[in-house]
Amino acid sequence: MSTEAVKRANAGSRNRVRKMAQVGMLSAIAVVLMLFEIPLPFAPTFYEIDFSEVPVMVGCFAMGPLAGVAIEFLKILLNFAVNGTTTAGVGEVANFLIGCSLVVPAALIYRYKKTRTGAILGMAAGTVFMTVVGCFLNAFVLLPTYAVAFGMPIDGLVEMGTAVNGAITSLGTFVLFAVAPFNLLKGVLVSLIVFLIYKKISPVLKMH
Repeated sequence: MSTEAVKRANAGSRNRVRKMAQVGMLSAIAVVLMLFEIPLPFAPTFYEIDFSEVPVMVGCFAMGPLAGVAIEFLKILLNFAVNGTTTAGVGEVANFLIGCSLVVPAALIYRYKKTRTGAILGMAAGTVFMTVVGCFLNAFVLLPTYAVAFGMPIDGLVEMGTAVNGAITSLGTFVLFAVAPFNLLKGVLVSLIVFLIYKKISPVLKMH
C-alpha cells in the first residue's frame, strides 16, 4: 500500500472515530435536554415540550441524516435505560419515529441545498411532516397505548384534554387541538434555536 493510501485510510479512520464521538456527545446532550420539559396551556400534562431534538438536528445538518437517526436512537435508548418506560417501549418507538420525521426531511433538503434558505425550507418541511406523523401515531398508537398503561378508556384521556381545552371533545379533536399544535410549536421552536446556533457551533463539529 502506498504512503498516500495509508494516509487516506488513517484520515478515514480518524473521521469515523470523530463522528462516533460527536454522535455520542450530541446524544448525551439530548438526553439531558429531555429532563427539562415545559407544560402547555392547551394540552394535558403528559404533553410537555422539550428541546432534545436540537442536538439531533444539529448533528443531522453537520453529519447527514444517518447520523441524526443514530443520535435520535441513542437518545431514546439512553433515556429508556435511565428512566425506564410506562408503555412497554411503544412510546419510545413512537417518539423515535416522530423525532426522525422532523430531522430527517430537514437534513435531506439541507444536504442538497446547503444555504440559509435550504435550512429554513428543510426545517419547515420537517415540522409539517412531524406534525402529520405525530397526529397519526398519537391517534392510532400512543393514545390507545397510554389508555391501557394508565388503566383508563380513551374517553378518560379525552376528558383530561377537555379539562384544559374546551375544544377537545373527542379523540379527533384531541389530535386536532392538542397533538397538532404541540408538534407544530415544538418544530418551530427547535428550528428557531437550531437556526440561531448552528453557524456558531458547526465549525467545531466539522473540525478535522
